[in-house]
Amino acid sequence: MSGTLIQETPFQTITVKELHPTFGAEVFGVDFDNASDEQLHEIVAAMAKYGFCVFRNTGLTDDTHVSFSWRLGDLDNIKRYMTPGRKLRYRYFELFDASNLDDNNHIIDPDSPRAHYGRGNRLWHTDSSFNPRRASFSLLRAVALPPKETGGNTDFADSRTAWDELPEAVKTSLLANDWIGAYSLPHSRKIGSPEFFHDIDPWQSPMARHKIVQRHEASGRMNLYTGTHLHHLEDHEGNVPENSAELVALLNEHATQDSLTVSIEWDKPGDLVIWDNTAVLHRAGRWDGEGKYARDLRRTTVHDSSPTAWGMNEIGTQMPTMASISATLGMSRRVE
Repeated sequence: MSGTLIQETPFQTITVKELHPTFGAEVFGVDFDNASDEQLHEIVAAMAKYGFCVFRNTGLTDDTHVSFSWRLGDLDNIKRYMTPGRKLRYRYFELFDASNLDDNNHIIDPDSPRAHYGRGNRLWHTDSSFNPRRASFSLLRAVALPPKETGGNTDFADSRTAWDELPEAVKTSLLANDWIGAYSLPHSRKIGSPEFFHDIDPWQSPMARHKIVQRHEASGRMNLYTGTHLHHLEDHEGNVPENSAELVALLNEHATQDSLTVSIEWDKPGDLVIWDNTAVLHRAGRWDGEGKYARDLRRTTVHDSSPTAWGMNEIGTQMPTMASISATLGMSRRVE
């Protein structure tokens, strides 16, 4: 359902509480088991306006989480990430495991390869920007939560307002150069745990290419498509500008300044956050319970269907697999 301009209209089936001056809302009144087409349309309209929406006490199960997500578009799945001997903790390949639990529901060792791999999620990013076909919506649901005093929030940054607040000279330069971003998952993993992945060279991994300045189809607003998966910039001939690293750092810092961010506390199992990866950045917030408490979050990811979904990549390009990622990260430290 992405890619359609949503007009400003009063909501009839939902109630919205704004969470930040420029983005984010808590939404009330949704019946996820029996949401009408009208209500679904209003949820999508709220997403277009606010970038991310929080839904409390949804009553969603794995079954209804996946079935509702399919109403928003085609779903990504984890089949290509499955390594030999790995098994699902649940029945759906459409559910991405954002927990700290192993296949037997035991808390993973904070120094395990998988824990080091997951530390990249603590950095600002957009889901699937490293894929040839990027993501639109992510739907993250709480199944089991640690004590609130340990932290564990999910943080969001308003990348559309970030564009609005850039100096006019910077906007003019970005539009004139029309930079293409090269996005790499091993790059963000290395930044997230630099000592563990110190010998990794992201240049040796496949990279997806998307423009860093894009018009957000659903709202018509301009957006900065950046984050920690962004490895470098290129022009349309594939040349890397000398100031690539400096500009990437500047844009990421600008888009995630405190005034453009909000931190969402998980309250109870059944809470759900939906965000639009083409309008916001996000990260896993500070958490002091790693290795001590179970934290089970599960996510579905909707493929983008807008005209810019495939970016500068050939439509139909194969998505990266865990085999290719593991080869880059080093087989001796394969994520299991």
